[in-house]
Amino acid sequence: MSFDCSEHLHYKLLHLKGEVDLHNSSDVRRCLLDILEHGKSVIVDFSDLKYIDSSGMAILVEGLNVANKNNLSLKITGANGAPLQVLELTRLNQVFNIVDSVADITE
Repeated sequence: MSFDCSEHLHYKLLHLKGEVDLHNSSDVRRCLLDILEHGKSVIVDFSDLKYIDSSGMAILVEGLNVANKNNLSLKITGANGAPLQVLELTRLNQVFNIVDSVADITE
C-alpha cells in the first residue's frame, strides 16, 4: 500500500494505492487526520485502491466525523471493484459523498 497527497481546488487529495488493511491503516489514519486537523477538506481517491478492510473503513468513518465536526468535507472518488463493494455492503455508500472522478468535483 502507498498513498500520496496533492491539491485539487481547496481540497487535499489523498490518493490510496494497493490495499488498506489492519497492517497499514494506521498510516492512512495519521495522514487523513493530519489533513483535517489543518483545516483542509479531503478527497479520498480510490481509483488505484484494490482492497480495503473494516479497519480502513473505520478510519474513513472517523475522518468523516472529524470533517463534519469541523465544517469540512470528505469525499470519496474513483471507487470501483472490491472497495466499492465494501462501501455498498456496509451501506456506507449512503453515508459518504461518492463522486465518479476528481474531475467531477468543481466546488
